[in-house]
Amino acid sequence: MLSNSEIVSVLEMLRNEHLDLRTVTLGLSLLDCASDDIKRFNDKIYDRITRKAEKLVMLCDLIGEKYGIPVVNKRVSVSPIAVAAAPFSSDQMVLVAQTLDRAARAVNVDFIGGFSALVEKGIAVGDQALIDALPQALAGTDRVCASINVATTRAGINMDAILLLARQIKAAAALSADRDGIACAKLCVFANIPQDIPFMAGAYLGVGVADAVINVGVSGPGVVKKAIDRAVETNPDLDLQQISELIKRTAYKVTRVGELIGREVADRLGVHFGVVDLSLAPTPNVGDSVGEIFQSLGLHSIGVPGSTAALALLNDAVKKGGAFASTNVGGLSGAFIPVSEDLNISEAVRNGYLSIEKLEAMTCVCSVGLDMVPIPGDTSDETLAAIMADEMAIGVINKKTTATRLIPVPGKKAGEHAYFGGLLGESIILAVNNAQGENRFVRRGGLIPSPIHSLTN
Repeated sequence: MLSNSEIVSVLEMLRNEHLDLRTVTLGLSLLDCASDDIKRFNDKIYDRITRKAEKLVMLCDLIGEKYGIPVVNKRVSVSPIAVAAAPFSSDQMVLVAQTLDRAARAVNVDFIGGFSALVEKGIAVGDQALIDALPQALAGTDRVCASINVATTRAGINMDAILLLARQIKAAAALSADRDGIACAKLCVFANIPQDIPFMAGAYLGVGVADAVINVGVSGPGVVKKAIDRAVETNPDLDLQQISELIKRTAYKVTRVGELIGREVADRLGVHFGVVDLSLAPTPNVGDSVGEIFQSLGLHSIGVPGSTAALALLNDAVKKGGAFASTNVGGLSGAFIPVSEDLNISEAVRNGYLSIEKLEAMTCVCSVGLDMVPIPGDTSDETLAAIMADEMAIGVINKKTTATRLIPVPGKKAGEHAYFGGLLGESIILAVNNAQGENRFVRRGGLIPSPIHSLTN
């Protein structure tokens, strides 16, 4: 339980430390909308979304105002479209994406996720159609987000899917070249994707989840930074174990706030409450950065030696504090390190402290992976696929979720600037080892088998 002083500290978080509820996401099943008639299917999913999510934004604003805790993003996630719309062609999948976009606009949510496929062990007909549709679907809509799961610890890594997605990412970037390839910012490629992510672009509603469910994503990197700064100012000799305990207590408070709001939204909508995702999700705003926490811990910048250990400490402490606060922890839950979405991380790239290789090393201990990373537009398909395969391997071997959100910026090279705007931010383009010549490894295709420790039955 919280003491009086800790309740006062929560109020201080709200006033001065960027504490908010980063997202409330309404997950909706579209599986019973199935039809082999594209017009009937689109009409049914539009009706389902607009009817069920009609009051979502209003209720989030109302309940946020009641408690003085702003809900920054309101979102919808749906069943994997590759499953729900399996009978349709790639051209028809584009029409489905447009319908999702119209529905999202109608209910005024920021994003709608679930233009998704699960292909870790093979590509079915619906999966292939959806993947073929990705460039047009993402470039031609504003609010539709996509996720493709290409690997699991139990199944291995689908290298055919990874190489195919590399080509589609390059095509999506080309179709949105006038906006620095922003279509790619709405696509996550996953290993071990959870079924209940509230954060975009990965959110979708798993097939084992209820018809309608509220998942919430808390945040608060600014809150964690301020807590560390205050403690260190009082006692400069705090050791790392003491700092870990401080982060745990802070994560506990933030999680309780998130669950309070999420449960009330779910009750008012008459749907199930799902999970609290504990992820520290930064924004491009000053004071709302995961990167700044590294400096509060004593490092010169994120990316310098010691960064991976610091991130491991941070991620573990956040999970422990949140797990004590709620029995409904899920999603990704930990610390995000998206390059363009975090001003401090973007500056670390600019100043030469953070490379893509160090970023990959850090993803071994964080929640996601290579997130919102702009790379040169001339990066080859094979190199792009190989980078994704490396990241998937980290997730598969370590039995954790990893993902990539890579943006090959058309016409730009390493060291130049990419601008995506709003929550997506901006960044210097990172250099990649774009080895010349054919990469026969990724072109061999097939499945990289699951590791021996996957045999747990």
